[in-house]
Amino acid sequence: MTSQSSQYPIFCASFNQDNSGFAISTKDGFKIFDSNTGRLCYERAVGAFVIVEMLYSTSLLAIVGAGEQPSLSPRRLCLFNTTTGIALRELNFLTSILAVRLNKKRIVVVLQEKVYIYDSNTLAILDTIDTVANTKGLCALSPCLDGCFLALPASTIKGSVLVYNVMELNSHCEIDAHRAPLAAIALSSNGMYIATASEQGTIIRVHLVSDATKSYSFRRGTYPSTIFSLSFGPSAQLPDILVATSSSGSIHVFSLGFAIHQRSRRSSSFLGSILPDSVNDVLDPAHHHVLHNAVPAGVKSYIVVRNVDKSSTEIEACRATLSVVTYDGYFLEYVVNVNNQNVSEWSLEREFNLLTAMSGEEQNFQFV
Repeated sequence: MTSQSSQYPIFCASFNQDNSGFAISTKDGFKIFDSNTGRLCYERAVGAFVIVEMLYSTSLLAIVGAGEQPSLSPRRLCLFNTTTGIALRELNFLTSILAVRLNKKRIVVVLQEKVYIYDSNTLAILDTIDTVANTKGLCALSPCLDGCFLALPASTIKGSVLVYNVMELNSHCEIDAHRAPLAAIALSSNGMYIATASEQGTIIRVHLVSDATKSYSFRRGTYPSTIFSLSFGPSAQLPDILVATSSSGSIHVFSLGFAIHQRSRRSSSFLGSILPDSVNDVLDPAHHHVLHNAVPAGVKSYIVVRNVDKSSTEIEACRATLSVVTYDGYFLEYVVNVNNQNVSEWSLEREFNLLTAMSGEEQNFQFV
């Protein structure tokens, strides 16, 4: 996730594919952290970067400069080895790179009106996709190779999503998710589900990728708000939860398993059976847990679900660990417990300043 605004000390922030590590960039360089301990694993002070993407916990990084010096052009993608400190390969483009996504088989480079797909091992270009104007560089790539999908905006006037299979190199489907243009996209780790939010930010929808007509809707709030990030919980099948951060400073948790269980019960009822899906979808209860003032209002943030522990007796009950990076320079770890009555309790377990972190040392977390 990239910030083009100089109002933030952090230029970009990203978690790796299993959320075990994350990277940030400042005006001076970039840093790699361990999500579990907060240890600063690597740093390089060579100037500002707008993109720093990890490939799991390997030594490979995909980095793009902020353009503040000739060697750090925003049109150049550098594949960098943190062990040797050497650039393995550089790829140059005609326009600025807005996003890069990686998995073990594919590298995806997003420009404003074009997307390039490369083989991760040979760097051979496999396909190019002409897109609508994507000024924010919105995209999502699933790390799972069995359901390896890329999601991109398909319209500039409404919230349509193009889902592209990057292994088979063909368009899978197009989903009309919202009336307003998209603001955020996320794919589940297995590529089965896609979550979207529009620029209005009041409704978040989840679609099953294999069946673009079925969706589940969650109301974030009544008043418009910018959705900064969306993230599914880790799961081999149905993710247990979906989380979001917004410009209101709140963290939102949506209980997917509980909502879908309730939808199944409702659809078997008389009223649910006679209503069309478009109306039935509106009846979905929120199953929405919110923590207000979790981060400073208006400050950009990036959230992921690091872990979900489910109850052994009730499938809808869970304990989730959430990691948040705020662009004013902080890491926060929240735990939310959702009981079998769908009531939640929140706690801030720890936080630390990313800007003052010292290399090789575990952070002295502030326990709250």
